[in-house]
Amino acid sequence: MQQKIIILDFGSQTTQLIGRRVRELDTFCEIIPYNKFPKDDPSVIGVILSGSPYSVHDPQAFRVDLSQFVGKIPVLGICYGAQFIAYSNGGKVEKTNTREYGRAHLQRFDAENALLKGFEPQSQVWMSHGDTITSLPADCHVIASTADVEFAAYTSDTHPLWAVQFHPEVFHTTQGKQLLRNFVVDICGSRQEWSPASFVETTVAELKAQLGNDRVILGLSGGVDSSVCATLLNRAIGDRLTCIFVDHGMLRKNEFQKVMDAYKGLGLNVIGVDASEKFFNDLKGVSDPEQKRKIIGRDFVEVFNAEAKKITDAKWLAQGTIYPDRIESLSITGMVIKSHHNVGGLPKEMHLQLCEPLKWLFKDEVRRVGYQLNMPERLIKRHPFPGPGLAVRILGDITPEKVRILQDADDIYIESMLQYVCEDGEILYDKIWQAGAVLLSTVRSVGVMGDERTYEHPVALRAVTSTDAMTADWAHLPYDFMAKVSNEIINKVKGVNRVCYDISSKPPSTIEWE
Repeated sequence: MQQKIIILDFGSQTTQLIGRRVRELDTFCEIIPYNKFPKDDPSVIGVILSGSPYSVHDPQAFRVDLSQFVGKIPVLGICYGAQFIAYSNGGKVEKTNTREYGRAHLQRFDAENALLKGFEPQSQVWMSHGDTITSLPADCHVIASTADVEFAAYTSDTHPLWAVQFHPEVFHTTQGKQLLRNFVVDICGSRQEWSPASFVETTVAELKAQLGNDRVILGLSGGVDSSVCATLLNRAIGDRLTCIFVDHGMLRKNEFQKVMDAYKGLGLNVIGVDASEKFFNDLKGVSDPEQKRKIIGRDFVEVFNAEAKKITDAKWLAQGTIYPDRIESLSITGMVIKSHHNVGGLPKEMHLQLCEPLKWLFKDEVRRVGYQLNMPERLIKRHPFPGPGLAVRILGDITPEKVRILQDADDIYIESMLQYVCEDGEILYDKIWQAGAVLLSTVRSVGVMGDERTYEHPVALRAVTSTDAMTADWAHLPYDFMAKVSNEIINKVKGVNRVCYDISSKPPSTIEWE
């Protein structure tokens, strides 16, 4: 039986980072809504309560019946989770005069406590809360304090329960990984059996049981997610998998043929469909980014459905949906960040059941699974690319000419990144999580080419570093590389006379511009 940690999501933006850190400890975890704790599941070895955008005093605050798990299995409360546990058991949580946000240091802590084992003096932690605990429940005692927060961490005297008002999951808490290791491995007793090899073995077995002798259809995009999904399915059901690759006209330059060629060596049965004319017609005059996504999602389903109907015995639709897709599509607070056209259900007329083998994986975990499956490195290392393609990298309405301009600029950028060797000998492309060009087609700038005045579009270059796409920082590209790329784009791409570089991080920005 596979062990797992349950992470109860109270709506924090960093809940997914908690899951990411637990996975790094080779331990499976599930992030589920705060009110969906699974009853009588012997595989659950511990529970983590996340932070929340709410105060425990808010009428709309998320609340859970702690008796479901407190005293039965180890529990760790983080930020709101810590405050909710204290508040629910007779402690006091009060508003602070100033929001406690940013770096702090543990000035006092119990080095003998199991949760803080291995901590160093003055360990840096990251605070992010407007309330603070001012008194603990009667059966609890403090185990760590900062200069401003007396009850930075506490534990129960009667139950295996710990709580911290800082965020161990974020990078700025320097010993956060140690704290989570202490909880997951030492306190909860994880056997640390979660690995790419175990995932492949378990998933292939589950797919065989789930799908039986049924035929499955998969929409391929050329990206690592759908490619790994297809390879997993191929290992489980062989030629009963049919893949459909829809060209909506907004792929990267020559992408359609490159993708088709890449799959030949994988033994996949792939049908290519050029539907670019339909997509361009339906997007004509549409500028709103969310509307563009919805139109492309709708058209994709229509085109895919028309092709899928030709496979009359298919019973399943497989998708390469990964965890961040689902999180960004709908958070627990109900706020949509952006829609993804492979998330949100199937049209009733398709009469297909949904199969999502990668739905709990983060992007880097998908890549590790790809290596485990011995897939070509060129597929595994590909940067993420949005489902709507270049449509969400063109500000304003979409036309074939604008797509041509962006394809040419993007091709120069990406190919240059693939060819640039850094001082440490590593290819620049491999250091970057995601890169691409953005056409500011709603903006024109004045330029001079030769002796003539130009009035054309700027192109913005975007490159970020990340581990899971939930947060990202702008990449510090070499100046000589940027100068060469800028010069080449302006000289070779008709319609562009200015190149800019995006130095915003996520948050507050997103990786894509739309």
